[in-house]
Amino acid sequence: MIKWFKNIGPGPLVAAAFIGPGTVTLCTIAGVNFGYALLWAMVLSVIATVVLQEMSARLGIVSQKGLSEIIRTEISNPVIRGLAILLILSAIVIGNAAYEAGNISGGVLGLETIIENPTLEIGGLSINLLSFSIGIIAFILLYIGNYKVLEKTLVSLVILMSIAFLITAIITKPNLSEIFKGVFVPKFPENSILTIIGLIGTTVVPYNLFLHASLAKEKWQHTDDLKFARKDTIIAVVLGGIVSMCIIISAAAIQTQDINNAADLAKGLEPLFGSFAKYFLAIGLFAAGITSAITAPLAAAYVASGCLGWKSNLKSKKFRAVWIFILSLGVLFSSLGIKPIEIIKFAQVANGILLPIIAGFLLWIMNKKSVLGDFKNTKLQNSIGFIILAITIFLGLKSIFKVFN
Repeated sequence: MIKWFKNIGPGPLVAAAFIGPGTVTLCTIAGVNFGYALLWAMVLSVIATVVLQEMSARLGIVSQKGLSEIIRTEISNPVIRGLAILLILSAIVIGNAAYEAGNISGGVLGLETIIENPTLEIGGLSINLLSFSIGIIAFILLYIGNYKVLEKTLVSLVILMSIAFLITAIITKPNLSEIFKGVFVPKFPENSILTIIGLIGTTVVPYNLFLHASLAKEKWQHTDDLKFARKDTIIAVVLGGIVSMCIIISAAAIQTQDINNAADLAKGLEPLFGSFAKYFLAIGLFAAGITSAITAPLAAAYVASGCLGWKSNLKSKKFRAVWIFILSLGVLFSSLGIKPIEIIKFAQVANGILLPIIAGFLLWIMNKKSVLGDFKNTKLQNSIGFIILAITIFLGLKSIFKVFN
């Protein structure tokens, strides 16, 4: 057990990245509108995420390169390589800048449920001080540039978030037999298809594939460590899935349909289960916001470094410039209350296109003996991978049609 704790790696960081305020909000809406009926979609998401993230971590450890770096070196056709790099940079860097405002706003929503939000009036502009506070915490942790400090902080926040959402779910005294039905019996209630796609789409995240490969090579340098990386990925992603399920279960206890986000859920739980439920949920939402506010700029910096051939050193000036830019935009949009809807729509379309492309590229590269040697994919891994690829193509098309509609 002690040895496993020593070898806790990027897994919890990946879980922290996919359980952001967007996931919390979507799980809340899924629970309020459909009860336990969509829990099976989270199980499917967790399986897909474990398979893809394990490939990504294995690639990072064996090749000692990040995924965007390998894309740049392995695609020989300059036109295809240029298009791939442009798509990746626009989807991940611009996309993460757009989502960063949502991550910080989510953390603020959690705090606002417990404390009054101070604002500062400057020349007719109302500036949210809690957004600045979260931005400063994220800035300090990223600027220190120490992987171990970052890892320990995020692991602690993920544990805090997990306990908070788990206790909230227990407080609501859910029906266990109905939960098991929801987990193991797939159902498609009326008007649920977009929510199902959303639940899978917020768990299988393109930027996590880049983040995991880069962080795995920082943590482990030897193929003997692959067993630790595999355990780390499975445990962290499964726990992340359980956290998402706990949010759905908590939301299913609410009788009213008038709930749009997790802050509404916190207020809705208070009259039913007392103020304790509200506090646990608020702490969970704050932790979800701040962990994603740290991992999104970090992932964008790794992607930009790999695509542009920079050193992916946490303390290098170019690396820092990317995450500072993204964090600053997020703080600015969040503190001024600007919702960059058009940028988020663009990011959704780009991510919708990017996920099947990256999943396809990952499968291709995982079968190259020249890159992975004896650690390339087995037939079973390929079979599961191609099923997931088909699902990502379907999800990608759906997310693009959803935006254009």
